[in-house]
Amino acid sequence: MGPCGGRGLYVGRRAVGLLAALLLALLAALLALAALYGRCRQVAPPPPAPSPVAPGPTDPPWPAPAGGSGRRLPGDLLPLHYDLELWPRVRPGQAGPFSFSGQVNITVRCRQDTDAAVLHSSGLRSSGTPAVRGPLPEPGAAVEVVGLRQEPADEVVVLDLRGRLLAGRRYVLQLGFQGWLEEDLDGLFLTRYIDQGRSSLLVASQLEPTYARTVYPCFDEPALKATFNIRIIHDPSYVALSNMPAIDVSEMKDENGSLWTVTTFNTSLKMSTYLTAFVICDFDYVTRTERGNEIRIWARKEAVANGYVDYALNITGPIFSFLEDLLNVSYPLPKTDLVALPDFGAGAMENWGLMTFQESTLMYLPSDKFTSRKATIAIIVSHELGHQWFGNLVTMNWWNDLWLNEGLSSYFEYLGATFVEPKLSLDKIFYDHVVQPVLRDDNEVGVRSLSESEDKIKGSFSLMSLFDSITYNKGASITWMLSGFLTEKLFIRALTSYLKQFSFSNANQDDLWTHIQMIVDAQNEVQLPASVKEIMDSWTCQNGFPVLTLNLTTGTIHQEQFLNKKNENSTDSYNNTWIIPISWMRNGSSQPLTWLDKSSKVFPEMQVLEAEYDWILLNVNLSGYYRVNYDQLNLKRLACLLENDPKAIPAVSRFQLIDDVFALTQFGYTEIETALELTKYLAREDELFIWNVVLLNLVPENLESTLKNYELYPLLKKYLLKRVLPMYRYYAGFIRENVDALEDDYFAQVYLEKFLATVCWLGLQDCLTLSSELYAKWMDNPEYKIPFLIRRTVCCYGVAVGSEKEWNFAWEMYNHTDSTKEDKDILLSAMSCARESWLLYRYLQYGLSDTLFSSNCTSIIILYVVTKDIGHRIAWDFVTENWPLLSERYGKDLLHDVLKVMGRFVNTDVQIQELQVFYNATLEEEEREAITLLLEFTKLENMERKELLIKVAKWLQKNIDD
Repeated sequence: MGPCGGRGLYVGRRAVGLLAALLLALLAALLALAALYGRCRQVAPPPPAPSPVAPGPTDPPWPAPAGGSGRRLPGDLLPLHYDLELWPRVRPGQAGPFSFSGQVNITVRCRQDTDAAVLHSSGLRSSGTPAVRGPLPEPGAAVEVVGLRQEPADEVVVLDLRGRLLAGRRYVLQLGFQGWLEEDLDGLFLTRYIDQGRSSLLVASQLEPTYARTVYPCFDEPALKATFNIRIIHDPSYVALSNMPAIDVSEMKDENGSLWTVTTFNTSLKMSTYLTAFVICDFDYVTRTERGNEIRIWARKEAVANGYVDYALNITGPIFSFLEDLLNVSYPLPKTDLVALPDFGAGAMENWGLMTFQESTLMYLPSDKFTSRKATIAIIVSHELGHQWFGNLVTMNWWNDLWLNEGLSSYFEYLGATFVEPKLSLDKIFYDHVVQPVLRDDNEVGVRSLSESEDKIKGSFSLMSLFDSITYNKGASITWMLSGFLTEKLFIRALTSYLKQFSFSNANQDDLWTHIQMIVDAQNEVQLPASVKEIMDSWTCQNGFPVLTLNLTTGTIHQEQFLNKKNENSTDSYNNTWIIPISWMRNGSSQPLTWLDKSSKVFPEMQVLEAEYDWILLNVNLSGYYRVNYDQLNLKRLACLLENDPKAIPAVSRFQLIDDVFALTQFGYTEIETALELTKYLAREDELFIWNVVLLNLVPENLESTLKNYELYPLLKKYLLKRVLPMYRYYAGFIRENVDALEDDYFAQVYLEKFLATVCWLGLQDCLTLSSELYAKWMDNPEYKIPFLIRRTVCCYGVAVGSEKEWNFAWEMYNHTDSTKEDKDILLSAMSCARESWLLYRYLQYGLSDTLFSSNCTSIIILYVVTKDIGHRIAWDFVTENWPLLSERYGKDLLHDVLKVMGRFVNTDVQIQELQVFYNATLEEEEREAITLLLEFTKLENMERKELLIKVAKWLQKNIDD
């Protein structure tokens, strides 16, 4: 869930110093620079605020949720069982506001004498009189509650008692509660949607990490597991779902005589509060049974009728069986519901027995034929199913070890997905989607380690910040490495032992290391240089990762933390060392795994004489979580090998080699010329995912419009076109003659768009002709569908190469009632590709019209135009001419966004002054200072980039004919 790392050309010390000053001096102002990107659609007004019910004289105030913080509970009481009743007061057709009420009776065991019961509650209001029964099983016994106080800052409610709860005895805490149902997608929330042409409502929940306390008072910590009896009262036209199967459906009348349905669910397994789940909806479902597990996929009725969830149903059972067989641990529930929610902020959630998904991640439509949607659904479903073991059956003790949930599930999601979609290449997709993006994130000073100490994750710490690429992708990458050096057989055996030991309980990472060590100690095939804990703590308890430098002549490998050497803040001495597994090959022959367990070590077997022609490749197929820096001798040999026989190096290792060398260039470990030497072979490269990483480094998306301002463009054009032609012709042939053959080409679905866009941007006439042909075919027959995997590029260059006629057709199709939101977004972008200035200016003028566009489209149009070759100047003039109207509609956010894009073109003081003249008249003094520093920083960044591009141009001049 975390963002992927940025790409492009990194900056040096002067720019970094200025940026630091900017951040320190004007942090508050910069926080106002909010991006305005988003879908162009009519935004519904927010629902009316609920009228608060006046609290009674003894009722506590109704605090707002604090969102994932709060103190740890004292530990005096251990929850054993919850009897929970929820009653959302939602009827079809009602406008709201909506509330919910409930009653919870929690059986607890007292672990230490106490005169107060402290449990979590946030945003809830007490109803009725709280009570404490017990000690059990004494009939009629009770402890008097003398007061109930809410402590909003700590998200707890405290029951003050006249007597004491006694250690070793059991009691029942009884609390009534009320809350509001909001459309905020957290806790218990309301969603409005359209189904079969009618407006409908549903209620659903999202309780991770700490939103259970906003739904019912509870002991809301992952280690405080208990069983649950859940009862939901709801409108008779709805169905209620929870973690367990329904065992009874009855009726009741409220105080007004209105009829409600009561759905009672079977007793749950022992689980954490954040996994409790509730859905109340008017959905249909499809079902199948796999090994006694009833699987139901719930969705809007029209989606079910159209077969949109059939694919999800067809893969869920097989993935369940695959994981059961692999882990040798059975799924313990009798049913599994997967619910496709029209609006869901988390993307997907693994609630035990009732998984919830944003519907786009669970539905496969006929129009998705040439998209990566099938693979995406398989990956996401597999991730949530992995959680049924890693997170639900065995849960981390505390959030500091969240990676035991998310990292392990992120690892198994790719195993499950490639099992049901065998045409996906596991190693390629895992490196491309998981390892490479997090290597881009995990390289700055201050990035946290994968596992923190428990005491760091408490108090005001935002637990939501842990749901990032470090937890998910680094956790999965470390798991991949661990499985690699253990062998998958031993690794799975250790996981089985771990799962069986801690089923229905909790564990920390040391527990996992212990079980792996037990398996390692019981065999002789795999020998480790240190204990599992020592090895793995070096990866999970330290931030960042190492870069290994190989000296071919001496056979010496040196490790250091991979940090930006251009950044003065990164040049301090860091003594982090890792215990590193090194898979390697010599001259194409795989060698036994070896280890680097100190900062530097000589490996005689890797020593190569200059007179020899041997080459060494480390970290084969990215089996380890680190980068590799080779000396010039080995790099020249690898470059020569790539030109003569690229397949001698495995595809993932070719990807890694190129990605590593560009990252090393960006961070000051080597020169750009070294990276460019490894691109000479590209005419023989037939892997699209490798081409993608090359183009992302040589032609970053946010520089396409500025690269043409340099002398570099004609050289880069000649150099790259010579190399892209074989790959382009291969795919152009399919596009023209048999595009259906690409339906199962995953990387074509993901990356062909970028590849084709770059080839057209480089001016290859056949690419421009192809785009024109397909666009003309669409103009001749509006029912024709341009293949989705290249639709954005074809529409852009169809308009760019065309004239007013092509632009007008895009405008007509944008306004066509049958156009989807995705098509409209593609056409909004395409219309900004026009090469005639007057068309762009007319487009911007259209954007001002309330009758032609919904109100939030104008900003999108401006930002599309400002990034284009000829558009940035036109868009800037348009913004300055129409600023009074734009300012009234959007405030200063739009100006901030436009200035950030315009900054790419700032290279001189005169250009900065030109922008200053305008924003000095429109911004407050503090904002003016922030923007001035931002543009100064951008100017220095652009100057350093220009110096780098000059080096690239000189290299291209020497090598353009090679």
